[in-house]
Amino acid sequence: MQKLEDELPPGITYHTARHTKSVIQIAQYLAGKENIDTHNAKILNTAALFHDAGFLKLYKDHEEISCQFAKEFLPGFDYTEEQIKQVCRLIMVTKLPQAPVDELEKIICDADLHYLGTDEYFSLAENLFIEFSQLGLIKNRGEWRKRQIQFFKSHRYFTKTAIEEYEVKKEENLGFLMKKDKPLQHGLLSTARDIFFMVLGVIIAGFALEGFLVPNKFFDGGITGISLLISDLYHINLAYVILFCNLPLIIASYFSISLRFALKTFLCIFLLAICLKWFPYPIITSDKLLISIFGGFFLGLGIGFAMRAGSALDGIEVLALYTWKRTSFTITEIIMAINILIFSIAAFQFGIETALYSILTYFTATKTIDYVVEGIEAYTGVTIISANSELIKKRLVNDLGRAITVYKGERGFLPGQFEVSADCDIIFAVITRLELRKLKNLVYEADPRAFIYANTIREASGGIIKRRHMH
Repeated sequence: MQKLEDELPPGITYHTARHTKSVIQIAQYLAGKENIDTHNAKILNTAALFHDAGFLKLYKDHEEISCQFAKEFLPGFDYTEEQIKQVCRLIMVTKLPQAPVDELEKIICDADLHYLGTDEYFSLAENLFIEFSQLGLIKNRGEWRKRQIQFFKSHRYFTKTAIEEYEVKKEENLGFLMKKDKPLQHGLLSTARDIFFMVLGVIIAGFALEGFLVPNKFFDGGITGISLLISDLYHINLAYVILFCNLPLIIASYFSISLRFALKTFLCIFLLAICLKWFPYPIITSDKLLISIFGGFFLGLGIGFAMRAGSALDGIEVLALYTWKRTSFTITEIIMAINILIFSIAAFQFGIETALYSILTYFTATKTIDYVVEGIEAYTGVTIISANSELIKKRLVNDLGRAITVYKGERGFLPGQFEVSADCDIIFAVITRLELRKLKNLVYEADPRAFIYANTIREASGGIIKRRHMH
């Protein structure tokens, strides 16, 4: 065991001393359940100890080397030649594909692969994936997953105990593997959804520009605002200007974000230019307040749909991200500075009133983007510190129907009473903004002095956060 802990090659991440100890432990457990006598249990445990010793020298066909180790070491511990033959027989039967005959062979085979039917499967399988990858036995995760599915389908447990205790979980693990092995279908659905949102966003954004803003000389912030200014000042078709202004930022997004994002963004901008050039949008109104509010609303709606598809209809944030990496300014400060410049030029060229209405347009668009991207039920992370945390935990789970996470902490340390503190549970829950008032009421009913603070979570997935609630 000491040799396994100290001398295994660094690329061995699964067939480690930990694995050997686990096989010994499970072999002992199964031997007890299957009523194996003491003598045979000793042979079984010895085989489990030596079954992966061959990895010390060789990876492929390591079982033969393991037998050589057994033949070399065991005579020094008073094992007879017949016992050593039994040990080697048990070692060799662990070689894949397994075909055990007697009870001891069945036990060691089940012990060696028991993890397939446990909660530890995915963490241990990850170690085996790393091992195979480092040794060049697999090329990628797709190949690995397919091999695992094939292996699961061909594998079976042999002892009655292993079948009863591991088979159900093994089937669950296989089901999860097979679910993950459908990336093509998921990818096609995801791509179709993205294309739908991109096209919808482009059409709506074009409607906002041609139906509200452009005919009435209203402006927006960001690259769209710059394009509107240039188009109006120099009488160049907005379709060409918006494509030209965004093109450098699309190229920058390739380096600062990803090729996929850059391609999607280029497609969106190109489609928007086509819509602005050829689509016959009607002029909706000349009322300045309606233009600023609904023009901003529809523009934000279009940009938001494009963002949900993983792209952008305005390159301002790409510019801000690119600049942020090279300066000490935050992204918010950079965007604010650009927009102040845009609205200042609009004020000088077209009057203060137009600039103010344009700021309202920009504000409306920004808020609409937030709702489209984050959703009306944007998630809120709530942290609660209370002396009555047990009751609060029960009420949040049972009455509010939310999962919680509990941190262990200390409360107290007040001014003038710094030495006074007590252990407490710090409760964290993710809720929708519509549930925040109900949560506060539940908490304060349990402890009027509870400390609560909340912060917006831009994206959350998993757990039970998607459960629908009635408010």
